[in-house]
Amino acid sequence: MIYNVKKTSELFKFENDWNGIGYNNVEILEISNYMGSKPEHFPKVQTKLLYDNENIYVFFKVEDQYVKATHNKLHDPVCRDSCVEFFFTPGKDISQGYFNVEINCGGTMLMFHQTARNENKKNVSGQDCEKIKISASMPKIVEPEIQQPINWTLKYDLPINMLENYTQIIKPAPGVKWRANFYKCADATSHPHWLTWSKVELPKPDFHRPEFFGTLVFD
Repeated sequence: MIYNVKKTSELFKFENDWNGIGYNNVEILEISNYMGSKPEHFPKVQTKLLYDNENIYVFFKVEDQYVKATHNKLHDPVCRDSCVEFFFTPGKDISQGYFNVEINCGGTMLMFHQTARNENKKNVSGQDCEKIKISASMPKIVEPEIQQPINWTLKYDLPINMLENYTQIIKPAPGVKWRANFYKCADATSHPHWLTWSKVELPKPDFHRPEFFGTLVFD
């Protein structure tokens, strides 16, 4: 899987409208593969990415149901809630490790850097996490679970220089390639599911498999 990340102008960098001028012509990335058994509830999940010299801009739109968010502290296990995730290696060599950015529908985040699941694991500090600007359309806590269909969005601005506190990176520029995957999960809801952008060929759900990452190509 390959996704081309466009460079954005200063004028639109903070826009939060999925269909606004800044995002209207941005390629849509579909999180439409699943791990394990095909889920009974299969939300439609889309992502758009942009970048500039300071940030990666990550924008999710989810057509969902059975939505819940009970975790509201940094590094809580937000994957148990209605959650979207961005795992990436800031370069082509997945052996250097990867970041996992996991954010529930209410905007609560977990972020680590590791070389494999729980190997050489580094928490991204609270001070650095505060530099990530998050805009969530849902309230911080969603409890009880929303049973009816509902759409929600999540956007965040990921500072590029901050990543250098945890690993060497190749900064985005025309032609630069990063490895990545995008996920949607809801482990502890009434209708759990594990969806991916780049297909993961395993019998059981496991997002921590960088060998299945796709490729981001910066324009």
